[in-house]
This record gives sequence, C-alpha cells and structure tokens, in this order.
Amino acid sequence: MSVDWVGYAYAVLVASGGVIGYVKAGSVPSLAAGLLFGSFAGLGAYQVSSEPRNVWVSLATSGALTGVMGKRFYESRKFMPAGLMAGASLLMVGKLSLALLKKPQKSVE
Repeated sequence: MSVDWVGYAYAVLVASGGVIGYVKAGSVPSLAAGLLFGSFAGLGAYQVSSEPRNVWVSLATSGALTGVMGKRFYESRKFMPAGLMAGASLLMVGKLSLALLKKPQKSVE
C-alpha cells in the first residue's frame, strides 16, 4: 500500500487556506468551505492510498475547487488565494486523471 502524500498535502493546503481566510478576514464561509473541502480531500487521499484507482472523491473535490477558484481568479486576477487554489486543484485533477489512465498492474506472487 502506497501513501498518497500529494493528496494529503493538498488536503492540508485546502483546510489551512480556510483557516487563514478566517484568521485574516474573519470569513466564516472561508473557514467552513476550507474545512469541508479539506476533509473531502483528506478522505479522497485516504481512499487513493488504500486503492490507487479509487480516485472519485479526490477527483470530484479537486474538480469542484478548480471550477470555483478558477472563476474567482478569472474575475479578481489575484493570485492569492484564488489563483493558488485553482492551480493546485488543477494539478490534482491532472494527477488523478493520469492515475485513471494507467493500466492496472498485475500482482506477481
């Protein structure tokens, strides 16, 4: 079993972004969204760690964040936080899509 360190790091990034949004601006919606999406990203990383082709929760989470934060970045043209989150989410979508395209490995016993 290999651990999805990239997925866990992404989950921490998402959750910490929500906490930072709350601390800096007092934004409760940022805190709630960051913790919710960070939790889903953590769950997805756990599932990918258990079964590398079980990417659906991670893919849905990072896909949703790519869309939402990409739209915010497009409208505001500010890299922090929208551009950073859109870019990180897009990279996760790419990573997970590649995991789906890989042929399953046969176990040699």
